Amino acid sequence: MSNEEQTEQTEQTEQVVEAEQAVEVEQVVEAASDKAGNALSAILDLKEKNPKVFFGAIGGIVVLLIFLMSGGEEAKIPQGAQIKNLAVGQKYVLKSANSYDPAATVRLVAVPGAIAAYDDTEEADRSTPCQHIPQGTPVSVAELQDAYGTKNAFVKVLIEDGDCKGKDGWALAIDVQ
Repeated sequence: MSNEEQTEQTEQTEQVVEAEQAVEVEQVVEAASDKAGNALSAILDLKEKNPKVFFGAIGGIVVLLIFLMSGGEEAKIPQGAQIKNLAVGQKYVLKSANSYDPAATVRLVAVPGAIAAYDDTEEADRSTPCQHIPQGTPVSVAELQDAYGTKNAFVKVLIEDGDCKGKDGWALAIDVQ
């Protein structure tokens, strides 16, 4: 067999293989389109026969998509103020955890837990000296108190600077930073 005959035979074999592959691809495409057509007709039949189930399924898919687009893999919980590991004798500053207002004050009380019952609607509560301390005032921790199942929820602080220097009072631990 000559080289020309071998080349012609190889080309014919390749053409036969390509034709067979084209037929196979065409059959697969037809089968897929038939299945897609069957699925589409089944969906449209469901819409006509039982619209509640049809629209409920669409609603479920929409909710699922919203959940996935909103980052469903990880809950995003806002982080607020947290109680630091305070130590007796250490120096800190007062910072109101519940306010973004720099002019906000931190309330000091005579007894731990009195903050829970705190109501400053009385004028005397607002005008009594050394009860409302400005944020940023340096303090040192004198004592720690557990409350309501939380370790070191209240802190007895000694004011280190300002008009109330040397005075002490109880504050929430989250207000001592």
